[in-house]
Amino acid sequence: MTVREDQIVRELSHYIAKYPEEQMALMPVYDAAVDHSRRRACTHDQRCPVVVTGAVVVNEEGRLLCLRNGNGYALAEAQPEEEDDTLSGAALRLLTEQIGIRDVWTQPGSEGAFLVDVTRPGQHSYGPRLRVGIRYLFRAHSGAVFPSMIDMGAASWMPLAEIGIEAVRRRVESHLIGIQ
Repeated sequence: MTVREDQIVRELSHYIAKYPEEQMALMPVYDAAVDHSRRRACTHDQRCPVVVTGAVVVNEEGRLLCLRNGNGYALAEAQPEEEDDTLSGAALRLLTEQIGIRDVWTQPGSEGAFLVDVTRPGQHSYGPRLRVGIRYLFRAHSGAVFPSMIDMGAASWMPLAEIGIEAVRRRVESHLIGIQ
């Protein structure tokens, strides 16, 4: 089994129900995913959005796990691959492959998509199509990442204030209130 368009539709449906204020912005993406699901193929001449998934991992200090990206660090994201059963599983697969993360869990009530963010063509590295990032919130202790990966600089636990995506900062802050 692989991640299919019907799972993307389901994730977007749950997300829109949870965050109805984002419905208008996400309807074109939702409609394209529904069309793919019904037809079981892309009929949009490969102009449809590129869906990527990412794991937002927060440790006990409220820091976020970031991976080395060029000269800095960034939140991890990847396109789902054939072997991925779920979008959240694809996000964790990337972290496992890149830095060997272990002992990660979801917070009760936070199992679905944590944030859906859309980036216009030219502002991302996925080509000329719209990029749709479906992010999932996970918790982990600082020791969940092999210490050698931190020492080598392959990953870092970054303070929330240093995360460059404002929507991620706001959403993480709202989830951390009363949790720490």
